[in-house]
Amino acid sequence: MGPKRQKADEQSGENGGNTMRAARYHPSDNKVHIDSIPLPSIADDEILVKVASASLCHSDLMLFDGSIPATEPVVMGHEGVGYVEELGEKVTGFKKGDRIGFLYIKGVCLHNLNCTNGSPMIQGFGCDGMFAEYTSIASRNAIHLPENLDMETSAPYFCAGITANLDATQAFHGVDSCDLKLGQWMVIVGCGGLGQMGIRFAKAMELKVIGLDINDDVLQEAKESGADVVMNSRNADFEAEIRKATNGGADAAVVFSAAQAAYDTATKTLKIGGILMVVGLPSKPIQFGALDLMKKLYQIRSESTGPPQQMPRALEFISKHEIKPKVATYKLEDIHEMIELMQSGKSKSRMAVVF
Repeated sequence: MGPKRQKADEQSGENGGNTMRAARYHPSDNKVHIDSIPLPSIADDEILVKVASASLCHSDLMLFDGSIPATEPVVMGHEGVGYVEELGEKVTGFKKGDRIGFLYIKGVCLHNLNCTNGSPMIQGFGCDGMFAEYTSIASRNAIHLPENLDMETSAPYFCAGITANLDATQAFHGVDSCDLKLGQWMVIVGCGGLGQMGIRFAKAMELKVIGLDINDDVLQEAKESGADVVMNSRNADFEAEIRKATNGGADAAVVFSAAQAAYDTATKTLKIGGILMVVGLPSKPIQFGALDLMKKLYQIRSESTGPPQQMPRALEFISKHEIKPKVATYKLEDIHEMIELMQSGKSKSRMAVVF
């Protein structure tokens, strides 16, 4: 059965009728416009969602520099939460009004972790995304949102981290997958919004944490997030200070920064055989010393949000420990301001549009 068109008397955006407001990237002028467009249709295995909030990610900016090319206008955004508005005929496990979060891949089966069939599309790039009053999502991407998580600030949980401005669940997996024991030392390299989330996760796991960054203001926020020690990596003696604090080096370093320099720095913080966790993704391939790896000076791991199957554990932990991202909220019409703040590096927290 083909896509199911929404009825005008069942759903309507704030403009009324069968249209909605949406922030769309237009490749013709490389700008974002607030447009009035038809509500999405849904297929049998999809959910129509009334968007509660959608957050801006650094990867969204890749439309503007051509890193992810667009050939026609597209609704931006791939991080969102909302309420079930309508279900496709084959969708089970949800009902109208349910609070849900969702990942953003369409066109794949999602039955297994290594799908090689289908034609995957990323919402916000290859098809319409979340900066709109309504969006359609693949039902297998959806998960019920715990009641104690705020709809206005939960959108950043639902991103697979296309670039280095990652989501809270990837911050969780990055820390959790180091498999450290209580009291072991972890260095968080890059203490921006997601690095601070990483610090909170690590402290909830009862690890000892060092926050490492090049910005003293950010390091102060890292300290407020719970880091036991904070250090500026521009200080010439930071490496010696870390080895002194950790009695020889950290057990793991999780890199949230997108800079190659951050990875170079991280390897200097580890004890022999320590874990280097790759989370932040530089624009160019990361370089590591082959001799260092051969000598087993450190081991490399990586992590991502991954498919929906990996989401429940992260959300359960987030809900239990009430670890919430710092989010500044805006109206849809403020999307240009949000983009400018992120492009200039002046944003001090995650930013989300609340509908």
